[in-house]
Amino acid sequence: MRVWLVCIAVSVLLFQSAHAQTPAVDLYRGTTAGKLSPAVADALPRVYVPHVKSGDIYVIDPSTFQVVDKFKVGGNPQHVIPSWDMKTLWVAGSAERNLSGMVIPIDPKTAKPGPTIKVEDAYNMYFTPDGSSAIVVAEALKRLEFRDPQTMKLQYNISTPECSGVNHADFSADGTFAIFTCEFGGGKLAKIDLVQRKVTGYLKLTPKGNPAAHSMPQDIRIAPDGTVFFVADMEADGVHIIDAASFKVVGFIATGRGTHGIYPSRDGKKLYVTNRGTHMGEIKPKGMGSISVIDFATRKVEANWPIPGGGSPDMGNVSADGKFLWVSGRFDKSVYAIDTTTGAVKTIPVGTEPHGLTIWPQPGRYSLGHTGVFR
Repeated sequence: MRVWLVCIAVSVLLFQSAHAQTPAVDLYRGTTAGKLSPAVADALPRVYVPHVKSGDIYVIDPSTFQVVDKFKVGGNPQHVIPSWDMKTLWVAGSAERNLSGMVIPIDPKTAKPGPTIKVEDAYNMYFTPDGSSAIVVAEALKRLEFRDPQTMKLQYNISTPECSGVNHADFSADGTFAIFTCEFGGGKLAKIDLVQRKVTGYLKLTPKGNPAAHSMPQDIRIAPDGTVFFVADMEADGVHIIDAASFKVVGFIATGRGTHGIYPSRDGKKLYVTNRGTHMGEIKPKGMGSISVIDFATRKVEANWPIPGGGSPDMGNVSADGKFLWVSGRFDKSVYAIDTTTGAVKTIPVGTEPHGLTIWPQPGRYSLGHTGVFR
């Protein structure tokens, strides 16, 4: 009898083990408030603001909300990007207005720039999850340039011929593929196999209820559990939900006019979405700018914070303590520091056409690029 009972007990344990639930994935567990890497221990707390038209960087002290420095970089600086090892900030400059592309390092310990490295085009920059390559986004050339993350020496290219306006990206939970948004040409997504080093497919986005309408995908972020991606669409005025496994659209969340940037909260429960207030071609100040707050679990908008007096919230990120969302006011010569509890806005005057600002330091184990995509 005793042997029989022991056999039953063992069988139950084996059954429970075989059917045990896999621990829930939480991709943002390393990016919560206070989880600063030793790599950023000596970094000056600063906000770096690139200006596309005036070719300079403004530096803001986030504790005083004041501009404390400015330096010229030339070209068309688009984004300020934390390196994979978080020891360098990179300025990415695109090839526009008859000016060539460039990347420029900034030392976050001194907040000063290093020498310019010329490239053909650099609208944005990302890093492979293993840190072996920087991915310079050559938007004008429809290609991704994989480069040495320290020297920027070219390693290899991946052409994206059907991705007009390739610009923003995020990576799968296992790091084997990335999805890049294609801003122009009607709006597509490109799936990039990082193991085989090739494009494995494109997905045409269609605004909900209007198949003939124009789509213009912008920023993209993966959900904490890795099952879906959220894609901002500046013409559809909302966020597409893309199933990570099937690479298909499974939902849409309406937010506000000119949906543009996407940033997870420091507790990984919310998604802050910037609505620039205008569509492409409507370059004007004091637009219908706002911030929408989406709950990751319910996939519903739980709050919408307008920019007082109108504005154009664009790109940025959340402070290390999670208390402020810092974003550029693209057409209003402003930077907005938005209280993530109340939605109250502090406005800091800056230069002409501020774009992909970053606040530094930020929590995380490593950076995947842009203005701060961390794991």
